[in-house]
Amino acid sequence: MKKYVTLGEVCTKGSSNIAQKDIEQNNGSYGIYGASGYIKDVDFYHQDKPYIAVVKDGAGIGRTMLLPEKTSVIGTMQYLIPSDMVCVEYLYYAVTYMNLAKYFSGATIPHIYFKDYQKEKLPLLTIDEQRKISDNLRKIDRLIELCSGILQKLDVLVKSRFVEMFGEPISNPMGWECCELGDCLESIDNGKSYVCDNDCRTGDNPAILKLSAVTYGIYRPDENKAMIDEDLFDESAEVKDNDLLFTRKNTPELVGMSAYVFSTPQKLMMPDLIFRLNAKSSCNKIYLWQLINHDLFRPCIQNIANGSAKSMSNISKERLSKLTIPVPPLALQKKFAAFVEQTDKSKFIAKKIAESVRSVKIL
Repeated sequence: MKKYVTLGEVCTKGSSNIAQKDIEQNNGSYGIYGASGYIKDVDFYHQDKPYIAVVKDGAGIGRTMLLPEKTSVIGTMQYLIPSDMVCVEYLYYAVTYMNLAKYFSGATIPHIYFKDYQKEKLPLLTIDEQRKISDNLRKIDRLIELCSGILQKLDVLVKSRFVEMFGEPISNPMGWECCELGDCLESIDNGKSYVCDNDCRTGDNPAILKLSAVTYGIYRPDENKAMIDEDLFDESAEVKDNDLLFTRKNTPELVGMSAYVFSTPQKLMMPDLIFRLNAKSSCNKIYLWQLINHDLFRPCIQNIANGSAKSMSNISKERLSKLTIPVPPLALQKKFAAFVEQTDKSKFIAKKIAESVRSVKIL
C-alpha cells in the first residue's frame, strides 16, 4: 500500500519580495522569472538548487514551474523547496496535478496561500521510483509538446497555401474578380439570446454556444452554456455540420473571427453574438473561413467593426454584406478546401494523441 504525505511534510515555502521594477536596471548572468516565465538575467540569485515556483498572486494563480539552480522569482511567486524525501522533478509533477488554483481567495486580486494548500497529499515513493515516474512524465510532456508543434505548423501550412494559391488577399495580385460578400451569400442567420446556466450542458441536453466556441477560429462545441428552459430550444438557430459561423461582436482584436463546423453534436444553438453565413454555390465556405481569418485580411474585417478601442466591437449584417472580397474560380476554391480538409484530419489525429497522453495517470 502506498504511503501518502502532505505537501507541507516534503517541502518548505520560500518568499520573494522582488518587484519587477526593481530589476529594470539590473543585469547579470542569473535568470529571474515571473508568472509568464523568464524575465531577464540579473546579478544575483536566491536559490542554489533546482526548485518549484508557484504563481501565488493575480492571473494564473496555482501555475507551477520547475526552475534551475542559481535563479530567482519575483514577488508574485513563491518557492517550494523539496526536502530530502522527494526529488524536485517528482514534486513538480505532483504539485502540477494538485490544481492549487482551487485554494484562491480575494475578489480583486486572487491569492493562494501555502498554509491552505500544504495539506494536499501525494504518494511517498522511494527516490528511485520517483525518478522513474518523473522520467515517464517528462516523456509524456515531450510528446504533448510535439503534438502542439505539429498543430501550429499545420496552421501555418494552411495560411501559406492560401497565399500560394490565391495571392495576398487585399492587394489581389492575381487579379481575381472581387465582389461584396453579400453577393456570395444566400443569407445571414442570427443566433438567439436566452438566460442560461453558467455551466456547460450534460449529455445532449439543449445548450447555447459561448462566444469562445468560435472566437479563435476553430469550432469548440464544448464551449457552451446549458439552457435553463429547454422548451425554448429553436431548431432554426441550431448549429449543423458544414456551417460557417462568424462572431459579430467581440474585442477589437478578435471581432469578426469565423469557424467552420466540420461536425457538431446535436442541440447546440448559436448565441445572438454569432452569425451563420449561408454561402451560395458559387462560393466555398472553407475558402471564406480561411479568408476571413487570415492575418493578411484581418484589417479589412476590423475596418467594418463599430466601437471604440476600449469597448466591444460590433459588425452589423449590412456592413458585413458590403465587405469586398476576392472570389477566385470555384474549382480553385474547392481544391484549396480539399487541402484544408486533409490537413484538418491530420490535426484531429494530433489532438487525439495529445488528449490520450494527457489522460494517462501515473501518480
